[in-house]
Amino acid sequence: MARRTSLEDATCAIAQALDVVGDWWTLLIVRDAARGVRRFDELQRELGLSRKVLTERLRLLVEADVLTRVPYQERPVRHEYHLTARGRALLPVLVALQDWGDAWILGDGRTTATAEEASAEARRVHELAGTRIPELKLLDDEGTARDPVAAHTPYTVLYCFPGAYARADAYPPGWSEIPGTPGCTLESCTYRDRLAEFAAAGATVHGVSTQRPDEQRAFAAKERLGFPLLSDADLSLIAALRLPTFRAAGTGRLKRLTLVVDRERVVRSVQYPITDVAGSVDAALETVRRLNQGDPDEDVPGKGEQTDPVE
Repeated sequence: MARRTSLEDATCAIAQALDVVGDWWTLLIVRDAARGVRRFDELQRELGLSRKVLTERLRLLVEADVLTRVPYQERPVRHEYHLTARGRALLPVLVALQDWGDAWILGDGRTTATAEEASAEARRVHELAGTRIPELKLLDDEGTARDPVAAHTPYTVLYCFPGAYARADAYPPGWSEIPGTPGCTLESCTYRDRLAEFAAAGATVHGVSTQRPDEQRAFAAKERLGFPLLSDADLSLIAALRLPTFRAAGTGRLKRLTLVVDRERVVRSVQYPITDVAGSVDAALETVRRLNQGDPDEDVPGKGEQTDPVE
C-alpha cells in the first residue's frame, strides 16, 4: 500500500505529529492498545480492518516508536503490540478528542461533570459492564504505584470523582456552578463512614480523580478517609476504559461515576450518571452484598462470555 505524502513543514509540531498519527485508523489502534487490545486478531476484530491495512498501520506505528512488538508465544513466534512511552504520551490527545466529541458532537457544548440518563455517553459507560480492566498502575495519595483493582478482597469499588481539596480556596473558579461537581467531599466522607460495612461485605474502596497525589493526600488527611485515593493524572485508566471527562481551569477532570469490579478485573456494576451522591454509596454497598450472596448480577450481560484480549 502506498504511503501518503509526508507533511513537509519541519518547524510545525502539529504537522509533524500528524505525519505519524494523522490517519484515523492509527489513532483508533492506539486507543485500543490503551484498552488492552494488543494482539493482531483482537485488533482486527475490534476495528474491522483488513489484515493488509492493519499490518501496514502496525508497521508504521512500530517504526515511529509508538508501539513495540512483545513476544507472547514461542512456537510459532507471535507478538503483542504494546504502547511505548511515546505512545502513552498520546493518551491526553485521545482523551481530549473524546472530551470534545462528548461535549460538541454528542452534547451541546456545555461544561458538565455529568450526563443525561439516555445519552450516548451514558450508554458507552454502561457498556463497561462485563469488560475487564487491563493491567495498569496508578499513583496513590502517598505516591506509591498501586493496582486500582485490589487482589486481597473479592470486589473493589472504584468511585471516580471530579476533585476534592483540603482548602476551599483550592477549587477552580466557578466549580460549584458546573453541573455534577458538588458533592465530592460528601461522597468520600460517606465511603469513609461506611468503610467497615464495605470491608465486611468483601470490598476494597478506592477513590479516583485526576488530581495530583499531593492534593489527594492533603484532602485525605483533612477528612481522615482511611482508604487510598488514586491519581489518574496521566489518564491511563481514563483511556483504558474511555471514561467521560470534562475540563475545568485548563485541567481534564473525571465525571462522577462508580464501578464495582471483581478480583478477575471484570466490571460487575456501573453507576452513571450519579445524581444522588450519598445514595450511590448505598447502591455500591448493596451491589457488593448481592454479589457476595451469589445473586444474579443484572448489570453484567453475558457473564462468563467475556474474554481478556491480552491473555
